[in-house]
Amino acid sequence: MAGSLNRVMLIGRLTRDPELRYTPSGTAVCNLALATNRYGTDPSGERKEYTDYHDVVVWNQGNRKLAELCSQYLQKGRLVYVEGRMQTRSWDDAQSGQKRYKTEVNANDVQFLDSRQDGGAPAESSPNAAPAGASPEVAGDIDPDDIPF
Repeated sequence: MAGSLNRVMLIGRLTRDPELRYTPSGTAVCNLALATNRYGTDPSGERKEYTDYHDVVVWNQGNRKLAELCSQYLQKGRLVYVEGRMQTRSWDDAQSGQKRYKTEVNANDVQFLDSRQDGGAPAESSPNAAPAGASPEVAGDIDPDDIPF
């Protein structure tokens, strides 16, 4: 197979409220922290649930105000679908003088999968309510009260 592929699709719950900020040129960027569950067996053979944490960066894209929508309508505990690509950034830490790295998901689509706390209709960032085959019942394994931050 020629070429390569960098595509990430996640369904999980936010571990904290979104953080919206703006670049010096005025472009909105929103940072999300997402938790996903997976299941496996520990060394003794017992079935165990594992939680993975993902840093997600959402940008406004042209007329699509995705970063601002995420900041406005999402909060800790909400179930979301994120699609994008993996990206690793590096920088020199001024305090320690060491090179630092951070891998995050650069999102090009975020869909809100559960309804708001007030019982209103589901808030969506795109016309489709959920990706094909996605089921909130399957992905909703994280209790927001169990998230440590």
